Amino acid sequence: MTKSRPAQQTGRRLIRFGGRRGDRRYNNRTMKLLGIHHITAIAGDPQRNLDFYRKILGLRFVKRTVNFDDPSSYHFYFGDRTGTPGTVITFFPWPGARRGTRGNGQVVATSFAIPQGSLNHWSDRLKEHSVSVENISRFDEQGLRFTDPDGLLIELIASDFPSPGASRPPRDGDPAERREDGGEGNFKLSDIRGFHAPTLQLRDAGPTQKLLTETLGLEQIAEQGSRRRFSIDARSTSARVDLVERPDDPHGHIAVGTVHHMAFRTPSDEEQLKWREKLVDLGFMVSPVMDREYFHSIYFREPGGILFEIATNGPGFAIDEPVEHLGESLKLPKQFEAHRSAIEQTLPPISLG
Repeated sequence: MTKSRPAQQTGRRLIRFGGRRGDRRYNNRTMKLLGIHHITAIAGDPQRNLDFYRKILGLRFVKRTVNFDDPSSYHFYFGDRTGTPGTVITFFPWPGARRGTRGNGQVVATSFAIPQGSLNHWSDRLKEHSVSVENISRFDEQGLRFTDPDGLLIELIASDFPSPGASRPPRDGDPAERREDGGEGNFKLSDIRGFHAPTLQLRDAGPTQKLLTETLGLEQIAEQGSRRRFSIDARSTSARVDLVERPDDPHGHIAVGTVHHMAFRTPSDEEQLKWREKLVDLGFMVSPVMDREYFHSIYFREPGGILFEIATNGPGFAIDEPVEHLGESLKLPKQFEAHRSAIEQTLPPISLG
């Protein structure tokens, strides 16, 4: 459910509605989420966003497309070499839009897993690019906290547990695995290993905890103060979620520098429909299945107000361009191809230099 701005005709394609209240065709024993699929945030200037995540964090720019509900704005995807689910952070860049505020009812921190022993490297690298860094410690793990140029809170957590899709070191000579920092130092695309536990901040965490544990299949694995950690797969950092309860904090405002939504991943269209049926049967207002070209999605709001998505693993980002050329050109869904010239003239120019 991408966020659209006023007076824009949506370009959503609906696949199937599926499910009716009281329809219990889902099977709790066979349904299992696989972890986080992607996290989507709002940025300001597109070039500045592109440069930070490619050149400083070293993520690969795996897709350049548009917001399907507002084709006058970009939708950027960054991840590992192929955009493996569990590694992908995406952005709607809105030049000139106002800054948001972090608070209750939001994903307030987006975390990535990095290898043990790499904290000093990352700290030095970020400081070299004038990024202010704070050291953090949580659940016996060490990490770094900083904000991107738009104020989005990012954490890098040193971990022994790689996420599914954690990339091996790039092969020399492979153009699809070229260094995104121009070859400076020993910085490689494999340094970020996918997501670590994002932080969801809530006024009352109880109803959200109930959704996570009783419906979505996560288990609480740790607690530290007001922070509770939940996991679907103990072997994967991208299968973790942290809840923090802040009863006295104000509600956040979603705009530039904040997370728009968080997506969980499911292995197939069939299982996604079962999740939709289950959620509808429990009284959640769930969107129809939407075709996002690279995956299929359903959306609903959890009890604390955060927008959740359940997205399929496939078909993936290589369906409309070769892996070695991901992100190099603007890709549009079929419904917008007839308007390509007008869309390209509306979008701000960007450079991969």
